[in-house]
Amino acid sequence: MRTRMGATRHADQLFESARDCGFRLTGGKAMMDIGDNLPAGLRETTADSLAESLRLIKTWHGAAGDRLRYALAPRFVLSCSEELLRGVSEEARKHSVGIHTHASESPSECAAVRERTGKDNVEYLHSLGLTVPDVTLAHCVWLGHEEERILRETRTHVCHCPSANLKLASGIAPVPELIDGGVNVCLGADGAACNNNLDMFAEMRLAALVHKPRAGAAAMPAWRVLEMATLGGAKALGLQDELGSIEPGKRADLTVIDLNHLHALPGTELASRLVHSARASDVVHVIIDGKLVMRDRELLTLDEEALVAHSLEQSKRLGERIV
Repeated sequence: MRTRMGATRHADQLFESARDCGFRLTGGKAMMDIGDNLPAGLRETTADSLAESLRLIKTWHGAAGDRLRYALAPRFVLSCSEELLRGVSEEARKHSVGIHTHASESPSECAAVRERTGKDNVEYLHSLGLTVPDVTLAHCVWLGHEEERILRETRTHVCHCPSANLKLASGIAPVPELIDGGVNVCLGADGAACNNNLDMFAEMRLAALVHKPRAGAAAMPAWRVLEMATLGGAKALGLQDELGSIEPGKRADLTVIDLNHLHALPGTELASRLVHSARASDVVHVIIDGKLVMRDRELLTLDEEALVAHSLEQSKRLGERIV
């Protein structure tokens, strides 16, 4: 289960890859119609950004037996005109799709939004109809009390990305307070460039630990973090009736984890072992929509050796272009 903001271009390839690999994806092209010093490949007009997103909705939303769903993905306030953001709000309601964007990641971003709009980040999004139960805001590190109230009362979701926030020195989101206030918080990794390994086990462990010096040792119990990574994510995608927990009638998205290793022993509290001790390498089998995509640690829908070779070759070519 993954939500993903793609690049401005080539979103079809993102969905084709998820389709062919048997993955579940809710994603969308990055939408950005303003910004200084943008490379030509990232520039798009407001009309083109909306038109391409609507084409992608028609092509991919509900495809592959409903494994693939589309979400409109404006990059963040500073990359989007008010016209574009209003259009996103309207089209999301019209086509019954979710919205994923980034908000309040750094103090400089918040200051720039305030200077441009006269409002704090979440307040501005709220004024445009972009704080509703179908919206997930990544980061939300720097929030005022009024913004927290808006998130709580509108049932807007927050995606906590601890590794990226630490790597970029953005800060630490007030996750314990948001959850205690009734905001659904899920767990994310942000992009590969500001996360590097996209390891959800690492994100769980960080989310469980990084808040404790400020909020106290009991602030983020393992069961709470495990729920963020599972049912919290399903709620953010609007799929809590289908995914996120093992129950009769839900889709068979299952991960089989072997905890019989020294680093995960001893222990009797399963949630703690999964959150504090487990590693990605402990995953043995992965089932998506009832179909095995990994068996005995072997990827069945991807050629791992070929992917590694291709990645190394592309990295080499990119390095040569930079030099």
